[in-house]
Amino acid sequence: MENWKNVLHIFVTVFLSNFASLLVNPTIADVTMEAVCPGKDECSLAIYLTGFQQAVGGLGSVFMMPLIGNLSDTYGRKVLLNIPLILAIIPTATLAVSRTTEFFYVYYVLKIFTAMVTEGGVICLSSGYLADNVSEANRVSVFGIMAGVVSAANVCGTLVARLLPTGRIFQVAAAAAVAAAVYMRIFLQEKPQEADPLEHPILKSATENNQVEKEALTNADVIKKISLPKAIIRLLRSSFTVSLASIVVFFCSLADAGVQAFLMYYLKARFHFQKDQFADILLITYIAATVSNMVVMPALSKFMAEETMLCIGLFAGFLNMLFDSIAWAPWVPYASALLGLICFMAGPSIRCIISKKVGPYEQGIAQGCLMGIAALANVVSPLIYSPLSALFLSDGAPFYFPGFSMLCVGLAWLIAFLLSTLIKIGPILWKDRSSEPCLLA
Repeated sequence: MENWKNVLHIFVTVFLSNFASLLVNPTIADVTMEAVCPGKDECSLAIYLTGFQQAVGGLGSVFMMPLIGNLSDTYGRKVLLNIPLILAIIPTATLAVSRTTEFFYVYYVLKIFTAMVTEGGVICLSSGYLADNVSEANRVSVFGIMAGVVSAANVCGTLVARLLPTGRIFQVAAAAAVAAAVYMRIFLQEKPQEADPLEHPILKSATENNQVEKEALTNADVIKKISLPKAIIRLLRSSFTVSLASIVVFFCSLADAGVQAFLMYYLKARFHFQKDQFADILLITYIAATVSNMVVMPALSKFMAEETMLCIGLFAGFLNMLFDSIAWAPWVPYASALLGLICFMAGPSIRCIISKKVGPYEQGIAQGCLMGIAALANVVSPLIYSPLSALFLSDGAPFYFPGFSMLCVGLAWLIAFLLSTLIKIGPILWKDRSSEPCLLA
């Protein structure tokens, strides 16, 4: 693999950052419930607070992700990575000090504002960094490995959360967040981009593209001349594939946001799950995802196009939520979690599809737009799933179906799957596309 040292350092940074944020996932529902509704297994206030936090943070991310992606094209990935890595330390450190109701609400407010940059910022900039350092031929495998690194961070974080008491969890998470920022500052090297006259950036006019052929781009100065809204619109309208992939990202992210925010509340109300049960389910899910992204996906990429892997992953996500929504026994969510072996192929595949459709100086804004669309889904998701979850988990539900909101999450994945089948499927046998120019129709 080319530039393997740079790739290794970004993987370590991503691992530490995600370990810090994901370590708290199995216990945050219990902490929230204990702070706002002590002694209860059902709490509509906790559900709405979680939804509000997700919506406001997502709304900010809609604007922040394309912005930091665009700035990273100009000023470098490493400079911009400092921002989400440092901001991620603050809310976790707050709960490391205390988990009383007062400290929880301080954490809650801090999390709302920092999430605008931290939720997706590291992945956005890391994806751009990988695109800078890896050729098109190897890109889907490397994006898959990065997703595997995230999954491995989930596994390690869940194991640690399973073993540690709640108080220690936030202290360890804060220390890991600090380690991620320090490691990145010391070891990560910025790779200067070399202009290639064959690779025409998509966000420029034909006149600008002709000029690129005559003189090399220096420090991406031309990007500064393009307004961010105009660049985003040009990107989304640049080709049918990009437009369709953007819609797929929205529905896929809509489902992801629903799972992350409300699945634990559903399982807590349905089967009285606690921190340890949540940790067990997450552990199964992300062990399967790690194997999928780091072993299965790189192997399949030699014989299967990323568009095909996208379709398979999205349909597996639908099946996962279908089984959870009709779970008739506590072991069903454990069994359906094994579908992580397949459904986690969707994220790396869609990032690779978008990455191959832009030029070398638009990788940051392309990945930023991707994360911005995902953030928009985070805004819409609680507007749909918060009232549904609260209604169908309460005694006043119109009919008895506690998992109805989870079924609706699955339907979002099903819509994404149906749309993904319209993306042109590449050849089944691997075709080396590393020498093709990054042109758009």
